Parts: sequence; structure tokens; C-alpha cells
Amino acid sequence: MMDKKTKACIDLLRNLVSDVQGAPYPGEDVKSELYAIWYEHAQRTAVESFEFLDANFPQDKKAISKSIDKIFK
Repeated sequence: MMDKKTKACIDLLRNLVSDVQGAPYPGEDVKSELYAIWYEHAQRTAVESFEFLDANFPQDKKAISKSIDKIFK
């Protein structure tokens, strides 16, 4: 059985993947207004996902910071 945090995380990640999959193809036939609407929606979901992960899984954040530090050494 899943706890509430895990279920909420999975739901956010599914929404994010869905937003990214629904991305308009950048080309001449895509109007800038359509792209702007999609982009705003995808960014909002991404920010919600990152905020949730930072609030509920802080140990993962530390591991990522260490990995990033190793890259720049």
C-alpha cells in the first residue's frame, strides 16, 4: 500500500510527463500563442513537482547537490 506522499508524487510526475508529451512541435505551423499556452502549463506543473519533491524528499536534494558539485570539480 502506498502512502499519501508517494501517491501525490506519482500523480505530479504523471501530470508533468503528460504535459511534456503534449508539447507542440516547434515549427512554422505552430502559432506562438499555442506554444506559450503549453509552455506556461508545463512550467507550472514542473514547478509544483519540484516544490513537492523538495518539501517531501529533502535527502534526495542533498544527493543531487553532491552530484552537481562533483561535476564542477
